[in-house]
Amino acid sequence: MKAAARDLLRWTTLVPVVAVIALILSWGRPMAGWVLALEAALLIGAVLSAVQYAETIAHRVGEPFGSLVLAVAVTVIEVGLIVMLMTAGEGDTSSLARDTVFAAVMLTMNGIVGLSLLIGAIKYHFAVFNPEGAGSALGTVVVLAVVTLVLPLFTTSDPGPVFTPAQLAFAGIASLVLYGSFVFTQTIRHRDFFLPPGETDVVDEDGSHARPPSNRRALISLVLLLASLVGVVGLAKVESPAIEAGVVWLGFPRSFVGVILAVVVLLPEMIAAIRAANQNRVQIALNLGYGSAMASIGLTIPTMAVLSIWLPGRLTLGLEPIQIALLTTSAVVSVLTVVPGRAKPLHAILHLVLLAAFLFLSIVP
Repeated sequence: MKAAARDLLRWTTLVPVVAVIALILSWGRPMAGWVLALEAALLIGAVLSAVQYAETIAHRVGEPFGSLVLAVAVTVIEVGLIVMLMTAGEGDTSSLARDTVFAAVMLTMNGIVGLSLLIGAIKYHFAVFNPEGAGSALGTVVVLAVVTLVLPLFTTSDPGPVFTPAQLAFAGIASLVLYGSFVFTQTIRHRDFFLPPGETDVVDEDGSHARPPSNRRALISLVLLLASLVGVVGLAKVESPAIEAGVVWLGFPRSFVGVILAVVVLLPEMIAAIRAANQNRVQIALNLGYGSAMASIGLTIPTMAVLSIWLPGRLTLGLEPIQIALLTTSAVVSVLTVVPGRAKPLHAILHLVLLAAFLFLSIVP
């Protein structure tokens, strides 16, 4: 009884419930500034709760379905945020999906990876990982990014950085094939490539073997996961005018909204990656970073391709020249980082400088 009471009083249980109540009370009504600030905090809390409950369910169902549960939950959050801002935002929002996905790629390839390598290299002299697993993940991310974000700029069937419907369908199918192939490789065919050197089985954060949760806990987690997702998507709709107004008030380009969405979506993975790197499990941190980038492209783009049938306007997926330069440089530096299987602080600094360049140029293009 005491354990059940403690579970009910946890913030991860309370936040989704409060978020749904706040959504019901504020839907379709003008809100004061302090209410919007409170709901923004609830939105972030609901994202963190959703990912945690998705991880619980993933642990219960096991691999490979566990990875898919977590990826689908994150994709629902990202697509929900994008769609709500596209339908409720003012002006041209056709490039919002591109800006969000590209921001997620840069935040993962240079932010999550860079911070993880820096922590591992400073604390343990070298950040050690499995180059076969990290290289496979990096290669998948690069191909996904090129197929979905670079090629639209060079196609000639339709002028502009857009795909024709047939090309968009191909890009969506190719993304799903790439993502599915990687999940199969990581969870079934070559699981050992994605474990930290010296580990032979999946363990939890304190180093002990993780036990699957009970059916009762998994069912409760499912209900709270659904509540969290409803809260995230609904509050995104409520907050969308305030987010855009805040970006304009700061004098930032409208494309910076995509960076904000990517930060919100990737916050749980960033926290988990830093925690893993601090425990000398840099491989897990790289799995989280590259895996998040893969899910952001490999699942979000196909979903947006389907939803574009009903969304106003067309999807602008082709990157700007400066974005292509940053992506190309990030890919080259990432290859040089991954190939040796261990990284020095200098490798981390290279990634973090690229992240800083991306953020600065997103504000001052």
